[in-house]
Amino acid sequence: MKKLPTTLASTLIIGSTLLSNNAYAQQCSIHLNYGVIIDPSHIRVIDHGRTLVQINGDDQLFIRGIEQEVTPEQQALIAQFSTGIRAHIPEIVSIAIEGVDIGLKAVNEVVGGLTGENSASQQKIQAKFEELKWRIRARFNQSANNYYIAPQDFNDFDEMFAGEFEQEIEEIVQTSVGTILKAVGQSMLSENKHSEQVDGEPRVDSFDERMDGMSKGLELEVSDRAKALDKKAAQFCQRLTELDQIEAQLQQAITPLKKYNLIQSNQN
Repeated sequence: MKKLPTTLASTLIIGSTLLSNNAYAQQCSIHLNYGVIIDPSHIRVIDHGRTLVQINGDDQLFIRGIEQEVTPEQQALIAQFSTGIRAHIPEIVSIAIEGVDIGLKAVNEVVGGLTGENSASQQKIQAKFEELKWRIRARFNQSANNYYIAPQDFNDFDEMFAGEFEQEIEEIVQTSVGTILKAVGQSMLSENKHSEQVDGEPRVDSFDERMDGMSKGLELEVSDRAKALDKKAAQFCQRLTELDQIEAQLQQAITPLKKYNLIQSNQN
């Protein structure tokens, strides 16, 4: 009986490993001490459902519900801080989805390569993939331009979503592996029933060769996308570090804000 090709094993490892461990390992020594709600009109810093700090627009500041009188210079800092929060903190949503997307697409391509594009098996895997992305968005209560980011460490992106989505990820991996192995068995049986030559010429499109080409192409694609995502995560971390520095200036300018330090980096 024909042995399971090593190229198939490596392809399975690429997909399942990425699903079990996100495709990036960027370290980021940033901690959010409070939750943040971002919508088109407001930014709210909250603790156990209570609003501690609120910014309306880009220049109106409330601390525990009391509007603060601010100078034009202080307003400029508030606007800078507000703009930075809106621009950068929600990026964690796209980083999370893209990280899972790399692994899921890897497995999806393996399934499609063995069972055929748009096969019932591939469509089933794709449906699970879309459901998981929806769950990630739902974690942040994302609706249009509305976000909720909970207090959390960004120290290890790999661990950020593992616990909450581990069950869904494992289910997708198990379903995918089962589908792949079934397709492998069918392909091997088909090859054993047919001659190794067609019209007097050696067969080129053998199972081993197809898997070898798929594995190499997939590994290259995953590597490139993972490097790009790692760079994106590093940029996210750097922007939050810079935003922490702006927050420090704002706290110096408006003393009551020192009690509510939102962003904590290894530099502060």
